[in-house]
Amino acid sequence: MSNAFQQITPEEAKKIMDEELDYTILDVRTQQEFDDGHIEGAVLIPLPEVPYVVESEIEDYDQTILVYCRSGVRSKSASAILAELGYTNVYEFGGILDWPYDIEQ
Repeated sequence: MSNAFQQITPEEAKKIMDEELDYTILDVRTQQEFDDGHIEGAVLIPLPEVPYVVESEIEDYDQTILVYCRSGVRSKSASAILAELGYTNVYEFGGILDWPYDIEQ
């Protein structure tokens, strides 16, 4: 079994959001950053909490999970943690700084 995640572009992530029904958008920034603006429908689990909280939030290990942060550093760490935990459809798409679409506040 491969403990890996896929890196995709914001455009590829948006395509998944537009075309698929069953996915989770995971924001791994801080509460303050999330409150300042986030992608619509995103679930906030700050990076330090991911190993402890994610399994209660996302019970399906085959769920498509789209992970982002501010610049792409924390989302890569979180994606690696998810893969280590056994999640099989993890897609890291960088930071909200590179997100060319609408955000909500």
